[in-house]
Amino acid sequence: MGDDSEWMKLPVDQKCEHKVWKARLNGYEEALKLFQRIEDEKSPEWGKYLGLIKKFVTDSNAVAQLKGLEAALAFVENAHVAGKTTGEVVSGVVTKVFNQPKARAKELGMDICLMYIEIEKAEVVQDELLKGLDNKNPKVVVASIEALRKALSEFGSKIVTLKPVVKVLPKQFESREKAVRDEAKLLAVEIYKWIRDALRPSLQNINSVQLKDLEEEWVKLPSSPPKQSRFLRSQQDLKAKFQQQQAQGGEQSDGEDEEDAPAAVDPYELLEPVEILSKMPKDFYDKIEAKKWQERKEALEAVEALTKNPKLENGDYGDLVRALKKVVGKDANVMLVSMAAKCLAELAAGLRKKFGTYSGQVVPTILEKFKEKKPQVVQSLQEAIDAIFLTTTLQNLSEDILGVMDNKNPSIKQQASLFLARSFRHCTQATLPKSALKPLCAALVKQVNDPAPEVRDAAFEALGTAMKVVGEKAVNPFLADLDKLKLDKIKECSEKVELAGGKKAAAVEKKPAAKAAAEAPSKSSAPPKKSQAAAGKASAGPPKKGKAASAAGGKPKKTSENKELIETELSVEACEERAAGVLPASCLQQLDSANWKERLASMEEFQRAVETMDKAVMPCQALVKMLAKKPGWKETNFQVMQAKLRIVALVAQRGQFSKMSASVVLDGLVDKVGDVKCGGNAKEGLTAIGEACSLPWTAEQVVSIAFAQKNPKNQAETLNWLANAMKEFGFAGINVKGFINNVKTALGATNPAVRVAAIALLGVMYLYMGAPLRMFFEDEKPALLAQIDAEFEKMQGQTPPAAMRVAKKAAPAEDAGDDGEEPDEDGGGHDIMDLLPRTDISDKITSDLVSKIEDKNWKTRRDGLNEAAAIISEAKLITANIGELPLALKSRLGDSNKNLVQQTLTILQQLATAMGPGLKQHIKSLGIPIITVLGDSKLHLRSAAMTTLQAWVEQTGMKDWLEGDDLSEELKRENPSLRQEVLGWLAEKLPTLRTVPGDLMLCIPQLYTCLEDRNGDVRKKAQDALPTFMMHLGYDKMHKATGKLKPASKDQVVAMLEKARTVMPDKPAAPAKAGKGSAEPSRAASASRCAAGGEDFPDSKAEVKKVRGGGGAAARKGPAAKKPAGKGQKEEEDKSGPIFVLIPNAKEQRIKEEKQLKILKWNFMTPRDEYVEQLKTQMATCFARWLQDELFHFDFQRHVKAIGFMIERLESESDATIGCLDLILKWFTLRFFDTNTTVLMKVLEYLKLLFTMLNREDYHLTEYEANSFVPYLILKVGESKDVVRKDVRTILTMLCKVYPASKVFPFLMEGTKSKNSKQRAECLEELGCLIESYGMNVCQPTPAKCLKEIAVHIGDRDTSVRNAALNTVVAVYNVCGDQVYKLIGNLSEKDMSMLEERIKRSAKKTAAAPAKPSAAEKPQREHPPNPNATFLRKPAQEDPNKLKIMYRTYRIQARQNAQHSEPSHPSIPREFQLDLDMIERDQNLVGELPELVQHKLDELLEPFMIPELKMRSVSPHFDDLHNSTASTINFVISQVASGDINTSIQALAQIDEVLRQEDKAAVMSGHIDQLLIATIMQLRLINSMHLGDDRVDKRDIIKLYSCILGNKLSLFSVEALAREASMGVLKDLMHGLITLMMDSRVEDMEDGTHVIRSVNLLLIRVLDNSDQTNMISALLVLLQDILVSTASSSRLSDLVMKCLWRMIRFLPDTIDNINLDRILLDVHNFMKVFPKEKLKQLKSDVPHRTLKTLLHTLCKLTGAKILDHLSMIENRNESELEAHLRRVVKHYGNLTGHKNEKTGLHMDDRMSKGKVSDILTEIFKKIGSKENTKEGLTELYEYKQKYSDADLEPFLKNTSQFFQSYVERGLRIIESEREGKARIQTSAGNPEHGVDSSLSSNNEELKPAVYYERLKILRQRHGLENTSRQGGGSEEEPQQRPTISLLSSKPSVASSTDMLHSKLSQLKESRELYQTEHSSHSPTHARSASPAANLDDLKKRLERIKSNRQ
Repeated sequence: MGDDSEWMKLPVDQKCEHKVWKARLNGYEEALKLFQRIEDEKSPEWGKYLGLIKKFVTDSNAVAQLKGLEAALAFVENAHVAGKTTGEVVSGVVTKVFNQPKARAKELGMDICLMYIEIEKAEVVQDELLKGLDNKNPKVVVASIEALRKALSEFGSKIVTLKPVVKVLPKQFESREKAVRDEAKLLAVEIYKWIRDALRPSLQNINSVQLKDLEEEWVKLPSSPPKQSRFLRSQQDLKAKFQQQQAQGGEQSDGEDEEDAPAAVDPYELLEPVEILSKMPKDFYDKIEAKKWQERKEALEAVEALTKNPKLENGDYGDLVRALKKVVGKDANVMLVSMAAKCLAELAAGLRKKFGTYSGQVVPTILEKFKEKKPQVVQSLQEAIDAIFLTTTLQNLSEDILGVMDNKNPSIKQQASLFLARSFRHCTQATLPKSALKPLCAALVKQVNDPAPEVRDAAFEALGTAMKVVGEKAVNPFLADLDKLKLDKIKECSEKVELAGGKKAAAVEKKPAAKAAAEAPSKSSAPPKKSQAAAGKASAGPPKKGKAASAAGGKPKKTSENKELIETELSVEACEERAAGVLPASCLQQLDSANWKERLASMEEFQRAVETMDKAVMPCQALVKMLAKKPGWKETNFQVMQAKLRIVALVAQRGQFSKMSASVVLDGLVDKVGDVKCGGNAKEGLTAIGEACSLPWTAEQVVSIAFAQKNPKNQAETLNWLANAMKEFGFAGINVKGFINNVKTALGATNPAVRVAAIALLGVMYLYMGAPLRMFFEDEKPALLAQIDAEFEKMQGQTPPAAMRVAKKAAPAEDAGDDGEEPDEDGGGHDIMDLLPRTDISDKITSDLVSKIEDKNWKTRRDGLNEAAAIISEAKLITANIGELPLALKSRLGDSNKNLVQQTLTILQQLATAMGPGLKQHIKSLGIPIITVLGDSKLHLRSAAMTTLQAWVEQTGMKDWLEGDDLSEELKRENPSLRQEVLGWLAEKLPTLRTVPGDLMLCIPQLYTCLEDRNGDVRKKAQDALPTFMMHLGYDKMHKATGKLKPASKDQVVAMLEKARTVMPDKPAAPAKAGKGSAEPSRAASASRCAAGGEDFPDSKAEVKKVRGGGGAAARKGPAAKKPAGKGQKEEEDKSGPIFVLIPNAKEQRIKEEKQLKILKWNFMTPRDEYVEQLKTQMATCFARWLQDELFHFDFQRHVKAIGFMIERLESESDATIGCLDLILKWFTLRFFDTNTTVLMKVLEYLKLLFTMLNREDYHLTEYEANSFVPYLILKVGESKDVVRKDVRTILTMLCKVYPASKVFPFLMEGTKSKNSKQRAECLEELGCLIESYGMNVCQPTPAKCLKEIAVHIGDRDTSVRNAALNTVVAVYNVCGDQVYKLIGNLSEKDMSMLEERIKRSAKKTAAAPAKPSAAEKPQREHPPNPNATFLRKPAQEDPNKLKIMYRTYRIQARQNAQHSEPSHPSIPREFQLDLDMIERDQNLVGELPELVQHKLDELLEPFMIPELKMRSVSPHFDDLHNSTASTINFVISQVASGDINTSIQALAQIDEVLRQEDKAAVMSGHIDQLLIATIMQLRLINSMHLGDDRVDKRDIIKLYSCILGNKLSLFSVEALAREASMGVLKDLMHGLITLMMDSRVEDMEDGTHVIRSVNLLLIRVLDNSDQTNMISALLVLLQDILVSTASSSRLSDLVMKCLWRMIRFLPDTIDNINLDRILLDVHNFMKVFPKEKLKQLKSDVPHRTLKTLLHTLCKLTGAKILDHLSMIENRNESELEAHLRRVVKHYGNLTGHKNEKTGLHMDDRMSKGKVSDILTEIFKKIGSKENTKEGLTELYEYKQKYSDADLEPFLKNTSQFFQSYVERGLRIIESEREGKARIQTSAGNPEHGVDSSLSSNNEELKPAVYYERLKILRQRHGLENTSRQGGGSEEEPQQRPTISLLSSKPSVASSTDMLHSKLSQLKESRELYQTEHSSHSPTHARSASPAANLDDLKKRLERIKSNRQ
């Protein structure tokens, strides 16, 4: 005891490491309690146990260890620092817990592992568990596998990385321990659930028996993908939201399942790469060159065996590829060509992107080889080129493809086009840009006209595929020259195409256009030009969006544009006719007058008419042709000519001027452009035409016309006009190549004016194009070149002027390609380079040259390099196709002779300049090896390599360099020089990029290695690069990557990451074009896009509505100028402009993107980097740049300063503030996570002013804005500082003025779940205030649910929380009285007594309370209080309780004041909808006049005479808030599907009350489907949730079921309403009711049998009173769905068929009201899915018989007319329906023809009973003897045929069942033999119904009444009919339908004996019925006698049946 007392005094942490196990046990117990008690996860208390947790789990004493595990689990679950212990604790669990014999210990160990995964430590846990698989103890291995399986099952494949698990899985199947193998099998099954067939390749090599077992298990798995059932801490909000959505509506979950389904796993990623280069035969390269084809074949077979491996190790495959390529290209043996192509395909598939290096060498050879005609070879080549395409991009291959498009061989052209078609299918709009598509489409358009049909078809297919991918609008500009037939063919091909990634590619481009169309109306009030300019600025986004916007903004009516562009030429007569309609007659008469004055007067009259003419009716072509009428453009009087030219300009400006109209006048205008007097007017006309038809087209036409003439004056002035027009319109879309030849002609002109004009034009072009323009004219004479250079020097440093004019039509058909994308690309300088002619040097790179470069002698190699350099130098500009030169140069970069390495680098620099952007496709083959040279020991080589690298990057950009793992592979080299050079280069380049490929993440492990490199320079460069990596990848990703480091390394790296986080640079705000040209082209491009006269162009605001002013030059420098001085100056200038920019529809677009999950949802526990980056990006477009810099600065003082600016501008920029409100609120949520009080107070100050302004502007927050802000504001209500809490409470009060209190309520409810007691208390107080101010309506989703959650806090251990909860419940009591006790549910005695006491104390206060607000109402309404005045009304800080009461009163009054401060006149709601916002706003308006509420209620309900609804309204204020019965009914119906049982019951009771009153039931008309759908949803909700929830009282469920069934019985009692139910709803209702009846859980409940009986009754009523057509259709469709579904039970289908039988039974009464066309269509669809043969294969033949019975009944009732009701069936051949109907109709036709004859037969051929008995006795004797049995059966058959009413029952009743079956079978065989098999199939109907069988056996036609009698007899036999109801079967008395259970028993299929009994008894009873009818004298007598007779008969038959079965 003494020892115990010693350790018991120790603190808990010391007990936990005591040497006495009892002490440790006690320590663990106390630690467990402590861990569960600590609320703050960041409490310092956790730190004491960091080093002890491993000892908790590895305790040597088993008892103590068990308790230690529990404590450890609590620690991991609650401690913020638990993640630091992951590695050691999980390792301890694996080694010391998983080997324990106690199951509880293992279970806790696994729980700890899973909890670590939940706190974001999945990788570490997984690594430790995988280590456990190598443990020697099988128990540890088994437990480790089980833990992995559980983790995967619960967290899913996104959290648990499967690749390492799959890698070690096959090894576990080889274990000697059966337990390990079994557990491995379970793990394999679990993995298969997530990745499906991707697992198969990895397990192909395990034991075949095991694989077979696995296959069997896999087949059993459900096809639906599994779902993540446990979530990480960062995903808890998603989990809650997901559960909430499921609870609100089960139907919504379908779409979400698809979204949440795990992404498909690529099997390739799970495989280990295989190294094959070393395994190749040593003599491969010799054999492949051998002369004997057998040897070459052996070599290829060896390679083929190696390349079959699905994943290959990276390596140098250059030699192998060259060898295979040679075989493909030159081998004469086609079999070997096919084999080599197959090897190439497998290589490409195994290497994937790594094969892209070699694709450029192989593709040309394969394309050329397509001349081979043998299908086997062509197929192999197709497979090879398709596999290669997936390793590269279309841009890289386009040059090779274009090269063969003009080939003479049609097979090559065909296969190239087909390859393009297949390639396009793998593309998207992003990967198939217009620049790549344009040349390919041009080549394909040529092939469309090819003489070979196969080439044409292939071209059509390729163009159709392209159209499918990028959309018709993008492709149409390239198809302008094709006629309609060819276009239709292309569109037809497009419709047939199925894309690889689904069919949504083409739909993408519709969105921007739609958006532009939506923006158009908002801009329509502006003048046309301004509107066009504003819309034109939208091109900063995707080019298509800009185009669409400008089109929509400039001209709302664009429908006529396409017609106008292809306007046909009108005849002179047509023109005269149209002109006469708009011009005065005198004007037309004087046009060709000989008197110039009359012609002048005519022109003036013409001009006046045009000026007043409406644009829509102006016939432009007719008018300009009238102007061209004699004398036309040969007019000699200059005044008349000037007037004509003015009119041309006027028509072009005011009318819809087409290119056809322009072509009429251009000749005349150009002819006069050089005229001294008329030249100015001619130029104005040309400019107007340029505006109407686009400058690029106009300029090309004008220049070509001018240089077709010989007039130098016209040529010079044309060039001058063009130079000026380029400045006015901008350079967008100008086809430079179209001008160059004419400009060269002008430069060589003898007239100096023409030369001067040409040089001036080149100067203007230089402004836009820069230095590349000079390359076009390098061949000119030196003197002329000197003049050009002088002109260029003048322009040096100048910026292109802003475009002042914009073409009216954005992107005409022919120029859409130029206008759309080329301006943007010109900005980068690359497209300008593309305009220059390039030389293909591939034919000069011969094999001799390549062998020279690879020679052993260094001098020969040098000569080879010199030759290559000379070829490149001579060509100047070259194409990307350079043959085998890349591989040759690559080998030289590793040359032992350093001089040759230097020479190679020089050639590569030269290559970069010569090739331009085409260099991209050589990055992997040549670019990456340049990086390798950076590791050379020679400094001058490293410098040369870096220079070369920079030259390449200048041409290619950085993206391609960062893709793939090449860069990370280079950094893996342990070369300090290489590492420091590469890291320095990355540190320089990464900050300039806006986005980077995800592959950059692959470099992170190497970067971390470099941080700890031995070389100091490497470490320094790595530290410099760290922030630049972080700016793109984010802190979280990089921190997560440290999880794989050793603990010591990890601590160092994490510290560096924290440091880098503070200095991380910002991403560039706008895309900066880093082209090789100067900055001018990019500015030019932006200038041409932003068409607004005289404005400055900010660097990143191309689509803003307002442009910041000031600092023209400084503003234009953009992000390139990063000097401090310039930046400061720019800031000062910028701050004078607006801080927010209002962009129309920008907020709506952000909301849309978040809904579509294109951006992250603003939902987090703590803000991560990706959220901050996303907010930065969104702010960039609508915040001033300087303000954004301040807002995201690291210094908090800059934040305070920025908020100060925002406060200053709040009033002046209120509209823009509202436009950016979502972003502003999001930024403030980030500040709520800061710890700086100064910033927080400034934030709250701004928010108070902001909400005041929003209230004044009558703005209401959207859901999107509130969800992004309110939850984070509520976090601060629990702040420790009073001053902060006070402001937050004030803001919450103001928030309810701009956002409905009912929607704030759920946020506060969520806040009550916080661990922070202050927050809980404050939220509860706020809830009480809301309830007192707004009533119980604010309690959402339901008052009961909310009150239960609030009441829980009455038992809280914190006093303030308890008091707040009590106060809130008291507030509810004050509103709704004693009902509060029902709402709060069950409380403990202690809590209930506290509540009752508090309610008693508050009783006196509540009686006096209402007087205060009413006294203050009038002055408050007259003088709205100053919002800031309320901030000062804080009560004196005396007694805390008194303070709370006073503050509570103040808050309630403040809310009431807010209500009364609204305008006193009634406001009209902005839209009519059922919305809680509207409810509250309406409530606020009528709240001050309570006496009017009753009056309004009566008015609302009086017209509909249902005042009772007032008593049953869902809330006290419901009826006075809804001003129409329809909205009331809609609301009540919506409550039927509520998740709350009481709400649903109330709603059902209300509806039932209406339905039960005949005079009021009519108001439900039109709402029946809606009500039934709500009911079906409620039934599903009960089935899926309530029945399985133990917390739900089963009596409540029974009550709810009773309400539902009672309500529906009332509904279906009103026939008019019942018939409104649609087919689909009836189908779901029947399915729901039948499923309910089959539910065993309902039967097991108390009173469950009553529910089942009610369901039976309801089913009968639904069947009887619904629209019969809808009902039969619903049952047919339901039966079809059940039979298709394999999961459905047979009992379900049987019950549905019983319902169908009931419908068939009453068909004679309902046939006139049935739509037979619809019924037959449904039967047709049923028979399509289930043909006769398939139907017979079902386990039961009842469906087959049911369907036949339905058809036979319909045929019987309608006869041959039924064939006229097949009109709704489109293709009757799809099912057997028509054939079946024809057979049945024909059969009935035969029966009808013999009717009289048969009747006579019955009467005349009757024999005496004795004679009949003798004949039958003789026949049955023969049947009983072996010899004569067949003869006896034949005689019996013939006897039955002759005497169809003969009674065989006396002869069969005493025989055995076997004998009866034998007789029946024999009769059937004879009938089959005599009448054929087809007849027996037709007549083998459902004997149970007595329809078909009676026909086949009796061959007579009976009345429907007889059939019903037979059906009654059958139902009696099966116990389905009450005998007492069968009697009165006369035709005068209507048939009574049974009311007992329709579906109380399973349907039974009759045995053979039963069938025979059925037939015989039917014959007998029908004869007796006949005799009775003819013998009776009065109907009364018949009715009285019939029941007794039937009863006696039934008793006799029952006795016979019993005796037979005994």
